[in-house]
Amino acid sequence: MDQTAAFEAERPRLVRLAARVLADHAEAEDVVQQAWLRLHGTDQHVRDLPAWLTTTTTRLCLDRLRAKVPVPEDPLELLDDEPGDAGIDDPADRVVLAEGVGVALQAVLDRLSPGERVAFVLHDSLGFDFAAVAAILDTTPVAARKLASRARTKVTRPAPEDVRADAEVVDAFLAAARGGDLARLLGLLAPDVVVAGDRVAVASGTPERVAGREAVAAMFDGAAKAALPMYVAGRPGAAWVHRGETRVAFDFTVVDGMVARIDLRAEPELLAQVVARRRTDG
Repeated sequence: MDQTAAFEAERPRLVRLAARVLADHAEAEDVVQQAWLRLHGTDQHVRDLPAWLTTTTTRLCLDRLRAKVPVPEDPLELLDDEPGDAGIDDPADRVVLAEGVGVALQAVLDRLSPGERVAFVLHDSLGFDFAAVAAILDTTPVAARKLASRARTKVTRPAPEDVRADAEVVDAFLAAARGGDLARLLGLLAPDVVVAGDRVAVASGTPERVAGREAVAAMFDGAAKAALPMYVAGRPGAAWVHRGETRVAFDFTVVDGMVARIDLRAEPELLAQVVARRRTDG
């Protein structure tokens, strides 16, 4: 496959990626066209074209965000003009994970600095690990983790009535899971619901990705008996606690009264911020 054909095969994925970061489809199309021009004009040997295009597109998005919002950032967040060959593991597969999870995310992106926004989108929405995020941002995994963490802390908590409504959905889901009420579980799940595990959770045996209402309901049917109600990143969620230690947080995304996504998160930085809450049914 020649370079032009290879780029056209990647174009839909790149547009989805840019649209997630910029929250503007027209700008996303323009950025992807710029990525093509850079590819066409570079003398650099591109060993991994999907990775190169992912890095270039993301950095062009970052340039646009910085032009719109000139927020001072740490020196570690500064980028090179050329992306090089970032070692992203299966970037095409990673970006596909973003389908159907942008509704809640877009409401908070404008509150973040450009570096925070990119780290937050790549890691929390698209499923990139921090090593890949760091390669794109030309920084260290520790710095990338801090950017994503700062982004989460800047997200304004929903209004109390929204918190209550989401908590009711979460607690109804947990009750149905504990009781083996498959019909109720199915009724609480969005058709395109996704369960995703972060790197630490997957390493301890959590599935990396389960998609679809039936598959997610089957996963939780009769399960979650040890899950306790918690606030996870300021949202109603749950966590598995073993001998007084929080091991895995269940980070729920609720959209229109249905569970749209559950992130199973075990990163120590996140678990340290998990706070107990009372169940809405008592």
